[in-house]
Amino acid sequence: MTTLRIASLMLAATAVAAGASAQAPPASSANKPVIAIETDAGTIRVELDAQHAPATVANFLRYVNEHFFDGTSFYRAVTPDNQPTNPIKIEVIQGGANDSKQTYPPIPIERTSVTGIKHLDGAISMARNGPDTATSEFFICVGDQPALDEGGLRNPDRQGFAAFGHVVSGMDVVRRIQHAPVQGQMLTPPITITRISRVQ
Repeated sequence: MTTLRIASLMLAATAVAAGASAQAPPASSANKPVIAIETDAGTIRVELDAQHAPATVANFLRYVNEHFFDGTSFYRAVTPDNQPTNPIKIEVIQGGANDSKQTYPPIPIERTSVTGIKHLDGAISMARNGPDTATSEFFICVGDQPALDEGGLRNPDRQGFAAFGHVVSGMDVVRRIQHAPVQGQMLTPPITITRISRVQ
């Protein structure tokens, strides 16, 4: 085979490869599913990080796939003004069924020191009481909240909470919910979650 023929074949192969690359479908979204939280105040889109918090994301998507959250609400809004007795203040909105629905068993905490997913502005995380008690209740951070990471002082056990994704659009809705009327920390009335669905 002549040198010219070899060069031509190599150029053709390169062109085919480039074309295939240009037309290749986008990478799988399995590790970064996106959900839409549709509420009376607007829609919040959240990208979940299944690569770094696989158990927490799988647990949350199980509830989403079964339409567990449809018709529930954001019922709690925490601001600096409504937590006067706690020296470690946070800013979040909390949503879910508020223990009014049957849930799956609790899941272990995927700690921030392991996942690397910090409680930054727009982070979504699992609410809990004691360690390894999270089921379906969740919250979204308004501003950076390092007190909620492992080692943070918000919870006396210092285990932190399991962040598992972040808001990609709709932080204006999150802030609107946080500044809605409250009685103490309870939204009055709660902001209805029409549904949560996977969109990617």
